[in-house]
Amino acid sequence: MANYWYFSPTGDGWDNLAQDEWFLDHLKPEDFMLYFYVNANAVIIGKNQNPWRECSLDAMERDGVQLVRRITGGGAVFHDQGNLNFSFITGQDRYDLEAQQEIILQAVRSFGIPCERSGRNDLLAGGKKFSGCAFAGRGPLRQHHGTLLLSADLGRLQRYLNPDPRKLQAKGVASVRARVTNLCAFAPQLTTQAMEAAVRAAAEAAMGPFEPFVPTPEVVAQWAPYREKQASWDWRLGKTPDFDLSLSTRFPWGGVELLFTLKHVTVASVAVYSDAMDTELTQAIATRLTGCPLNSRALHDALAAADNPQLQDVADFLLEQRL
Repeated sequence: MANYWYFSPTGDGWDNLAQDEWFLDHLKPEDFMLYFYVNANAVIIGKNQNPWRECSLDAMERDGVQLVRRITGGGAVFHDQGNLNFSFITGQDRYDLEAQQEIILQAVRSFGIPCERSGRNDLLAGGKKFSGCAFAGRGPLRQHHGTLLLSADLGRLQRYLNPDPRKLQAKGVASVRARVTNLCAFAPQLTTQAMEAAVRAAAEAAMGPFEPFVPTPEVVAQWAPYREKQASWDWRLGKTPDFDLSLSTRFPWGGVELLFTLKHVTVASVAVYSDAMDTELTQAIATRLTGCPLNSRALHDALAAADNPQLQDVADFLLEQRL
């Protein structure tokens, strides 16, 4: 059993998320990895989001901003050199979300910044969010990764994202920028290097010594196909299908967009996009709705039969549409 840390030397989002996924596939379950990286200029979207809807793709192309899709759920975020990203990866027996979040909080508090946990995903300072996180699991391994806003350009964050106004209204704020904060607002001299060192120190205080992970040439070669996937058009953008009916709404747990393709008044296929944290939700919706008559009661019943609270919410929404 060993504890490792690794700070990616590249600012390339495709490299960094490729390595993040590789660790999830290859780390020994008894080991623990604390992985750090900085994405120099990128928009990171959740696994099941529609980039055509969530992002200002023209502005991103004009300004040379990478589009990066992570393997976890949740919403879109902008990363620049003012963000420090972290990832905790280990086997399910050592995985402890509360303890891992406490490591981040202790690191932030070491700079005299009062902070707190908000729900399962967010960390707050001064009532505003400075960190969000998402989760994944493969076999016996678990991943909890997120970002720390240190000195990010919050104006650029607004420039490249198209937030759902229903989400902002639910939070009682007027913009993405209004509900987030940089930690440098509380500790002006804070640097990426200092925060990374503080997180490692907090992790060692909680878990014992960490040793640096040194990638061998064989490991670097294994990273290559992961990077190819991250950079590919199919993974990042895919193809928004032609569709006959579009429905979208937002629930407390996330937004859902449904693009129905119809044949003889039956659902031939449905593309489902969501910023929900559950990465399996969109496939569950699509599977259950495909082949149903385009009828609100039939669509409702197909989802309600699953006995899943989130699917029940979508079912009730579809029933309200009176199709």
